[in-house]
Amino acid sequence: MKKSFENGNIVLSETECFDVGLCLDCGQAFRWKQNENGEWQGVAHGKSLKIKQEGSTVILFNTTEEDFRDVWCKYFDLERDYKAIVNSYTDESLKIACKEYPGIRILKQDEWEAICSFIISANNNIPRIKGIIERLCETFGEDTGDGYSFPTADRLADLTVEDLAPLRAGFRAKYIIDAARKISYGEVDIEKIKNLPFDEAKAELLKIKGVGEKVAQCALLYGFGRIEAFPVDVWVKRIVAELYPHGLPECIKGTEGIAQQYLFHWRRFRE
Repeated sequence: MKKSFENGNIVLSETECFDVGLCLDCGQAFRWKQNENGEWQGVAHGKSLKIKQEGSTVILFNTTEEDFRDVWCKYFDLERDYKAIVNSYTDESLKIACKEYPGIRILKQDEWEAICSFIISANNNIPRIKGIIERLCETFGEDTGDGYSFPTADRLADLTVEDLAPLRAGFRAKYIIDAARKISYGEVDIEKIKNLPFDEAKAELLKIKGVGEKVAQCALLYGFGRIEAFPVDVWVKRIVAELYPHGLPECIKGTEGIAQQYLFHWRRFRE
Protein backbone atom coordinates (compact mmCIF):
# COMPACT_ATOMS: atom_id res chain seq x y z
CA MET A 1 0.00 0.00 0.00
CA LYS A 2 1.23 3.47 -0.91
CA LYS A 3 0.13 6.66 0.81
CA SER A 4 0.15 10.21 -0.53
CA PHE A 5 -1.28 13.59 0.53
CA GLU A 6 -3.15 15.29 -2.31
CA ASN A 7 -5.25 18.46 -2.09
CA GLY A 8 -5.96 17.96 1.59
CA ASN A 9 -6.88 14.30 1.13
CA ILE A 10 -5.06 11.13 2.11
CA VAL A 11 -4.85 8.79 -0.88
CA LEU A 12 -4.04 5.12 -0.39
CA SER A 13 -3.13 3.28 -3.59
CA GLU A 14 -2.32 -0.33 -4.38
CA THR A 15 -4.25 -1.45 -1.32
CA GLU A 16 -4.66 -5.15 -0.63
CA CYS A 17 -7.23 -6.94 1.53
CA PHE A 18 -9.13 -3.72 2.15
CA ASP A 19 -12.74 -3.30 1.06
CA VAL A 20 -14.13 -0.13 2.65
CA GLY A 21 -17.77 -1.05 2.06
CA LEU A 22 -17.43 -4.51 3.55
CA CYS A 23 -15.59 -3.19 6.59
CA LEU A 24 -18.14 -0.49 7.34
CA ASP A 25 -21.32 -2.42 6.58
CA CYS A 26 -20.77 -5.95 7.86
CA GLY A 27 -22.18 -5.56 11.37
CA GLN A 28 -19.09 -4.30 13.18
CA ALA A 29 -20.02 -0.62 13.36
CA PHE A 30 -23.37 1.13 13.11
CA ARG A 31 -22.62 4.78 12.35
CA TRP A 32 -21.57 4.79 8.70
CA LYS A 33 -23.77 5.78 5.76
CA GLN A 34 -23.06 5.65 2.03
CA ASN A 35 -24.27 8.47 -0.21
CA GLU A 36 -25.25 8.43 -3.87
CA ASN A 37 -21.64 9.12 -4.89
CA GLY A 38 -20.38 5.98 -3.16
CA GLU A 39 -18.77 7.93 -0.34
CA TRP A 40 -19.06 6.66 3.23
CA GLN A 41 -19.61 9.22 5.97
CA GLY A 42 -19.22 8.57 9.67
CA VAL A 43 -17.77 9.61 13.00
CA ALA A 44 -15.29 7.58 15.04
CA HIS A 45 -13.09 8.53 17.99
CA GLY A 46 -14.67 11.99 17.89
CA LYS A 47 -13.51 12.58 14.29
CA SER A 48 -15.76 12.79 11.24
CA LEU A 49 -14.63 11.21 7.99
CA LYS A 50 -15.73 10.88 4.40
CA ILE A 51 -14.06 7.97 2.63
CA LYS A 52 -14.43 6.44 -0.83
CA GLN A 53 -12.89 3.50 -2.65
CA GLU A 54 -12.26 3.15 -6.36
CA GLY A 55 -10.67 -0.20 -7.13
CA SER A 56 -7.49 -0.48 -5.12
CA THR A 57 -7.43 3.27 -4.36
CA VAL A 58 -8.97 4.64 -1.17
CA ILE A 59 -9.46 8.37 -0.57
CA LEU A 60 -9.89 9.83 2.91
CA PHE A 61 -11.24 13.33 2.30
CA ASN A 62 -10.12 16.43 4.24
CA THR A 63 -7.91 14.39 6.53
CA THR A 64 -4.65 15.50 8.09
CA GLU A 65 -1.54 13.38 8.26
CA GLU A 66 -1.86 13.49 12.04
CA ASP A 67 -5.45 12.21 12.05
CA PHE A 68 -4.57 9.48 9.60
CA ARG A 69 -1.68 8.32 11.77
CA ASP A 70 -3.40 8.62 15.14
CA VAL A 71 -6.98 7.67 14.23
CA TRP A 72 -7.73 6.19 10.83
CA CYS A 73 -4.70 3.97 10.32
CA LYS A 74 -5.54 2.29 13.62
CA TYR A 75 -9.29 2.33 13.05
CA PHE A 76 -9.01 0.43 9.76
CA ASP A 77 -6.23 -1.80 11.16
CA LEU A 78 -3.99 -0.89 8.25
CA GLU A 79 -0.77 -1.97 9.92
CA ARG A 80 -1.86 -5.61 10.18
CA ASP A 81 -0.89 -7.98 7.35
CA TYR A 82 -4.29 -9.40 6.42
CA LYS A 83 -2.93 -10.96 3.25
CA ALA A 84 -0.61 -13.15 5.30
CA ILE A 85 -3.42 -14.04 7.70
CA VAL A 86 -5.86 -14.96 4.92
CA ASN A 87 -3.18 -16.99 3.14
CA SER A 88 -2.57 -18.93 6.34
CA TYR A 89 -6.13 -20.26 6.36
CA THR A 90 -6.02 -23.82 5.04
CA ASP A 91 -9.63 -24.69 5.82
CA GLU A 92 -11.54 -25.05 2.53
CA SER A 93 -14.76 -23.32 3.61
CA LEU A 94 -12.83 -20.42 5.06
CA LYS A 95 -10.77 -20.08 1.90
CA ILE A 96 -14.00 -19.81 -0.12
CA ALA A 97 -15.37 -17.19 2.29
CA CYS A 98 -12.19 -15.09 2.01
CA LYS A 99 -12.23 -15.37 -1.77
CA GLU A 100 -15.88 -14.36 -2.14
CA TYR A 101 -15.68 -11.44 0.32
CA PRO A 102 -12.08 -10.23 0.30
CA GLY A 103 -11.08 -7.14 2.19
CA ILE A 104 -12.91 -7.36 5.51
CA ARG A 105 -10.82 -5.92 8.33
CA ILE A 106 -11.57 -5.68 12.03
CA LEU A 107 -12.34 -2.06 12.89
CA LYS A 108 -10.62 -0.70 16.00
CA GLN A 109 -13.44 1.25 17.58
CA ASP A 110 -13.53 3.20 20.80
CA GLU A 111 -13.83 0.69 23.64
CA TRP A 112 -16.76 2.41 25.36
CA GLU A 113 -18.61 2.91 22.08
CA ALA A 114 -18.21 -0.78 21.26
CA ILE A 115 -19.49 -1.87 24.68
CA CYS A 116 -22.51 0.41 24.51
CA SER A 117 -23.27 -0.32 20.84
CA PHE A 118 -23.31 -4.06 21.31
CA ILE A 119 -25.47 -3.76 24.42
CA ILE A 120 -27.92 -1.95 22.14
CA SER A 121 -27.51 -4.66 19.48
CA ALA A 122 -28.73 -7.49 21.72
CA ASN A 123 -31.91 -9.10 20.34
CA ASN A 124 -32.19 -6.29 17.83
CA ASN A 125 -32.03 -5.75 14.07
CA ILE A 126 -29.54 -3.58 12.19
CA PRO A 127 -31.89 -0.72 11.16
CA ARG A 128 -33.20 -0.36 14.70
CA ILE A 129 -29.70 -0.56 16.20
CA LYS A 130 -28.54 2.21 13.89
CA GLY A 131 -31.58 4.34 14.74
CA ILE A 132 -31.08 4.04 18.51
CA ILE A 133 -27.38 4.84 18.25
CA GLU A 134 -28.01 7.78 15.93
CA ARG A 135 -30.53 9.26 18.36
CA LEU A 136 -28.14 8.60 21.27
CA CYS A 137 -25.36 10.55 19.56
CA GLU A 138 -27.58 13.40 18.35
CA THR A 139 -29.13 13.82 21.81
CA PHE A 140 -26.10 13.42 24.08
CA GLY A 141 -23.01 13.59 21.84
CA GLU A 142 -20.95 16.60 20.77
CA ASP A 143 -21.44 18.24 17.37
CA THR A 144 -18.25 17.71 15.34
CA GLY A 145 -19.49 20.01 12.58
CA ASP A 146 -20.18 17.04 10.36
CA GLY A 147 -21.93 14.58 12.62
CA TYR A 148 -22.03 13.84 16.33
CA SER A 149 -19.51 12.13 18.56
CA PHE A 150 -20.50 9.12 20.62
CA PRO A 151 -21.42 10.35 24.12
CA THR A 152 -18.92 9.45 26.82
CA ALA A 153 -19.68 7.14 29.71
CA ASP A 154 -19.30 10.14 32.04
CA ARG A 155 -21.97 12.03 30.11
CA LEU A 156 -24.47 9.17 30.28
CA ALA A 157 -23.69 8.21 33.89
CA ASP A 158 -25.50 11.29 35.18
CA LEU A 159 -28.69 10.40 33.30
CA THR A 160 -31.65 8.24 34.24
CA VAL A 161 -33.55 5.64 32.27
CA GLU A 162 -36.29 8.24 31.79
CA ASP A 163 -33.77 10.59 30.17
CA LEU A 164 -33.15 7.95 27.51
CA ALA A 165 -36.83 7.65 26.57
CA PRO A 166 -36.36 9.62 23.28
CA LEU A 167 -33.96 6.92 22.09
CA ARG A 168 -36.75 4.32 22.07
CA ALA A 169 -34.21 1.75 23.28
CA GLY A 170 -36.71 -0.23 25.34
CA PHE A 171 -35.30 -2.51 28.04
CA ARG A 172 -31.77 -1.68 26.87
CA ALA A 173 -31.96 1.80 28.40
CA LYS A 174 -31.32 0.48 31.91
CA TYR A 175 -28.34 -1.50 30.62
CA ILE A 176 -26.88 1.59 28.93
CA ILE A 177 -27.12 3.53 32.21
CA ASP A 178 -25.64 0.65 34.21
CA ALA A 179 -22.71 0.33 31.79
CA ALA A 180 -22.05 4.08 31.80
CA ARG A 181 -22.07 4.25 35.60
CA LYS A 182 -19.88 1.20 36.13
CA ILE A 183 -17.31 2.56 33.70
CA SER A 184 -17.55 6.19 34.82
CA TYR A 185 -17.24 5.23 38.51
CA GLY A 186 -14.33 2.86 37.86
CA GLU A 187 -16.08 -0.38 38.79
CA VAL A 188 -15.22 -1.57 35.29
CA ASP A 189 -11.86 -0.12 34.24
CA ILE A 190 -11.33 0.08 30.47
CA GLU A 191 -7.61 0.84 30.82
CA LYS A 192 -7.19 -2.20 33.05
CA ILE A 193 -9.11 -4.44 30.63
CA LYS A 194 -6.73 -3.50 27.81
CA ASN A 195 -3.87 -5.27 29.58
CA LEU A 196 -5.66 -8.28 31.06
CA PRO A 197 -5.51 -11.85 29.74
CA PHE A 198 -8.50 -12.58 27.53
CA ASP A 199 -10.64 -14.51 30.00
CA GLU A 200 -10.05 -11.97 32.75
CA ALA A 201 -10.88 -9.10 30.40
CA LYS A 202 -14.12 -10.84 29.46
CA ALA A 203 -14.96 -11.41 33.12
CA GLU A 204 -14.63 -7.67 33.78
CA LEU A 205 -17.09 -6.86 31.00
CA LEU A 206 -19.54 -9.46 32.27
CA LYS A 207 -19.94 -7.33 35.43
CA ILE A 208 -22.11 -4.98 33.35
CA LYS A 209 -25.82 -5.72 33.19
CA GLY A 210 -26.86 -6.59 29.67
CA VAL A 211 -23.40 -7.88 28.78
CA GLY A 212 -23.46 -11.60 28.18
CA GLU A 213 -21.02 -13.86 26.36
CA LYS A 214 -21.76 -12.56 22.86
CA VAL A 215 -21.73 -8.86 23.76
CA ALA A 216 -18.49 -9.28 25.71
CA GLN A 217 -16.84 -11.09 22.80
CA CYS A 218 -18.02 -8.39 20.36
CA ALA A 219 -16.73 -5.59 22.59
CA LEU A 220 -13.36 -7.29 22.95
CA LEU A 221 -13.07 -7.89 19.21
CA TYR A 222 -14.35 -4.62 17.79
CA GLY A 223 -13.39 -2.27 20.62
CA PHE A 224 -10.32 -3.71 22.29
CA GLY A 225 -8.79 -5.23 19.14
CA ARG A 226 -8.65 -8.71 20.64
CA ILE A 227 -8.69 -10.67 17.39
CA GLU A 228 -8.78 -13.97 19.28
CA ALA A 229 -12.37 -13.19 20.31
CA PHE A 230 -15.05 -15.28 18.60
CA PRO A 231 -18.57 -13.83 18.94
CA VAL A 232 -21.29 -16.40 18.29
CA ASP A 233 -24.72 -15.37 17.03
CA VAL A 234 -27.34 -17.45 15.22
CA TRP A 235 -25.39 -17.41 11.94
CA VAL A 236 -22.06 -18.33 13.50
CA LYS A 237 -23.78 -21.04 15.55
CA ARG A 238 -25.04 -22.55 12.29
CA ILE A 239 -21.60 -22.33 10.72
CA VAL A 240 -19.97 -24.11 13.63
CA ALA A 241 -22.68 -26.80 13.71
CA GLU A 242 -22.54 -27.41 9.96
CA LEU A 243 -18.83 -27.07 9.24
CA TYR A 244 -16.98 -27.53 12.51
CA PRO A 245 -18.95 -29.89 14.76
CA HIS A 246 -15.69 -31.23 16.18
CA GLY A 247 -14.14 -27.83 16.82
CA LEU A 248 -12.79 -24.80 14.98
CA PRO A 249 -9.94 -25.36 12.51
CA GLU A 250 -6.48 -25.08 13.99
CA CYS A 251 -5.39 -22.65 11.26
CA ILE A 252 -7.44 -19.79 12.77
CA LYS A 253 -5.96 -20.01 16.26
CA GLY A 254 -5.05 -16.52 17.42
CA THR A 255 -7.10 -14.83 14.67
CA GLU A 256 -10.49 -16.36 15.40
CA GLY A 257 -12.23 -12.99 15.21
CA ILE A 258 -10.98 -12.28 11.70
CA ALA A 259 -12.00 -15.74 10.50
CA GLN A 260 -15.39 -15.32 12.17
CA GLN A 261 -16.07 -12.11 10.28
CA TYR A 262 -15.37 -13.73 6.92
CA LEU A 263 -17.42 -16.83 7.75
CA PHE A 264 -20.28 -14.72 9.14
CA HIS A 265 -20.54 -12.56 6.03
CA TRP A 266 -20.23 -15.50 3.65
CA ARG A 267 -22.81 -17.65 5.43
CA ARG A 268 -25.27 -14.79 5.87
CA PHE A 269 -25.36 -13.94 2.16
CA ARG A 270 -25.01 -17.47 0.80
CA GLU A 271 -28.74 -18.14 0.94
